[in-house]
Formats: sequence, C-alpha cells, structure tokens
Amino acid sequence: MTRYTHDGPPTDGAPLPRPFDEAFARDPHAVYRRLREKGSVHRVSLPDGSPVWLVTHEADVREALADPRLSVNKRHSSTGYTGFSLPSALDRNLLNIDPDDHRRLRRLVSHGFTPRRVEQLRDGVQDIVDDLLTGLADGMDAEGGMDVIAGFAKPLPLRVIGSLLGVPDADQDRFSGWVTAMLAPRGREELVEAIGRIHRFLIDLVADRRTAPGDDMLSDLIAARDEEDRLSEDELVSLAFLILLAGSENVQHVIANGLLTLLAHPRQLAELRELPELFPAAVEELLRHAQPIQTTIRRFPTEPVEFGGVPIPAGDTVLLCLASAHRDPARYPDPDRFDIHRADTGHLALGQGMHYCLGAPLARLQITLALRTLFDRFPGVRTARPADELPWTTTFRFHALRELPLTTAP
Repeated sequence: MTRYTHDGPPTDGAPLPRPFDEAFARDPHAVYRRLREKGSVHRVSLPDGSPVWLVTHEADVREALADPRLSVNKRHSSTGYTGFSLPSALDRNLLNIDPDDHRRLRRLVSHGFTPRRVEQLRDGVQDIVDDLLTGLADGMDAEGGMDVIAGFAKPLPLRVIGSLLGVPDADQDRFSGWVTAMLAPRGREELVEAIGRIHRFLIDLVADRRTAPGDDMLSDLIAARDEEDRLSEDELVSLAFLILLAGSENVQHVIANGLLTLLAHPRQLAELRELPELFPAAVEELLRHAQPIQTTIRRFPTEPVEFGGVPIPAGDTVLLCLASAHRDPARYPDPDRFDIHRADTGHLALGQGMHYCLGAPLARLQITLALRTLFDRFPGVRTARPADELPWTTTFRFHALRELPLTTAP
C-alpha cells in the first residue's frame, strides 16, 4: 500500500490516484471494492483535481460520522474549500453548521418530522401516491409503457415536501430542474444560473408566505424569525432550501433505484407481494444496497485525526464513503447480495450522530408507500429495457437512474 505523509501526496512522488474515472462511472462498487482491499483511508483526487481523504471501511465511516473533531463548517478548511459557492441565504443550513447553531436550528424544524407527526401525514402521502399512479396509468403508451421516474418517483417527494412548505404545485417542477442542474451541471455557467434561480425562488417564496401565511412549516419558520427572532433571514431561507433539496432529491432516487433492484430480484418481490408486512425491512435493505448517495458532505478535522491507521491533518477535506461502507464484508456478510431478510439493518444511509437525517421517518414512509402501492397497482410491471441499457448519473456524490421505463405489457 502506498504510504501517505501529513502533507498529503504519496511518498514516492506519484500523482494522487483518480478513482472517479470512466471505470468508476461504469461500476462504482468495483472501484470501492479495490480501494477497501488496499486499506480504509486513501488520499485521492476528485475530478476537478481537488485532493481529499476518502474513508471506505464501514467501521471507520461510522466512527467518523460521530466524531466531533470532524467539522462540516467550511471555515475549518485549510485549502480554501468553497463547494458550490452558494450565497449565504442558501449556505447557512444544517449541513454547514456545527453544534450550537446546529442544535438551535434543528429544534426549530424537528417537530415537523417526528414519527408521530409523520404518521399523521400517512393518508395525505397515500393520496399523492394514488393520484400520481392514476396519472401514470392514464399516460401509458400503446404498449403499456411508462417513465416511472418522470411520472412518479420525481414528483412524489416534491409534492409531499412542497405541501409541507407551502410551495405551489406549479413551481415544484421548476425547482426540481434547477436542483438537478446544480448537482450535475454541464458547465460552470449552468451551475451559476441554477443557484441564482434557486436563490431568487426561495426569497420570493418567503416573501409570499410572510405576506400571506398559511398552515405550513415555512410559515411557522417565518413566525420564529419575525416574532421570536430565533432565526436570521439567511438561516430561514437556507433551511427552506435544505428541506426542499434533501427531502425531494434523495427520496426520488431511492424509489427509482429501489424499483429496479426489486424487479431484478423477482423471488423476493413475489414474497413482498405475498407478505406486504415485509416492506419496511425491504426498504432498510434498499437503503443499504441501492442508496444513491455515494459520499457524505465533506468534513474538515479541527485537529489532526487518525482513521484506519492513517493520520489526517487538520483542515484537509475528508469524504466518508457510504456506498463503500454499505458493501464492506467486515460488517455485512455477502454484502453485494440484496436480501430483504438480512439480519443486520444498521446502515448509514440516513446518517449517524448529530447530522442524522431529520426527515428519515418521512423518507421511509414515502419509499414504503410508493413501492408497495406501485406493485399492487401494476402486478405485471417489468423493465422495458435491459438493465445494462439504462442511463445513470454517476459522480463521487451520487449514483442514480436518469430514466426507468417500465411496461405492463405481457
């Protein structure tokens, strides 16, 4: 194994490895497997040339997620990291804030995502699922074909989160398009334009809700900002941004990836249809096996740390690889196998520690109702194209289907 020094580059003077290449795009799990076999922590280069420490073993990823010495605040970066270079009104959110402010902001929104509160949303989520599936059925082509991402997986979480925040239905698709352009831009110009449109949209949305408050979470947050002064204006807009972004993008991709995974395992799918009470366990296995998020948001050590026997200097950029952790044989026997009866359901797909996903109960509810209802509604559904012909978006951040054409034709 190549040894690394405290200042980063390999001691033999070779350039940093670039694992996120064409081979990675074809099969990211094969790349992670090779990295894990060489060691847990690797000094590698991102596609833009930025050096990062990539942590791949499950035990080290789990430990690092809960380590208070790893900060998400960019001010601790020693390399001038700026990420998307978001304006303050989008950047002042829970993903970029450490303990004190993080706890304050989290308390303001956590009541909207408790298991009890989410259970009260069940009927409303089911109504949205049913409505979208009716539209999907009505829009089938002559061969019984349908684009399940465009017609179902994508609009479902947008409508659910949009209703929580009071986002008009007509604006939800526009917002989703800007988010897609921000996360996978075709160039710098498209990235800047997408961020600008998201920024303007959310500022206008807050202004509208301030003028005409409703029975929604955004109106509650505005009241906390204006009446009790517990939020700055930037924190308010940034919280709305994070809830919309995380609440829509991740759920969409888990549903799509999950559908493909279940269709590729017909025996287990048949068992789920016969015993629908197994769906919650199946969703946990999908979150481990088919989770689209590849790495967590970057972290910066506030002091020198060590993981997997490798020292990491303060201020360097650290990426914790969830996708690799979830296929680590040291934690999961036969980790590449999808198994709805897997005993160990302790995955990291929804985080760990302080940054555990606030919307986890709502995400689980949407994924469960989406998959269960779709297979009830279309019992003979199957993929309309071979799996190896389906288009994917694969970056070091996420691995997600762009299209999933299904058919109900015999």
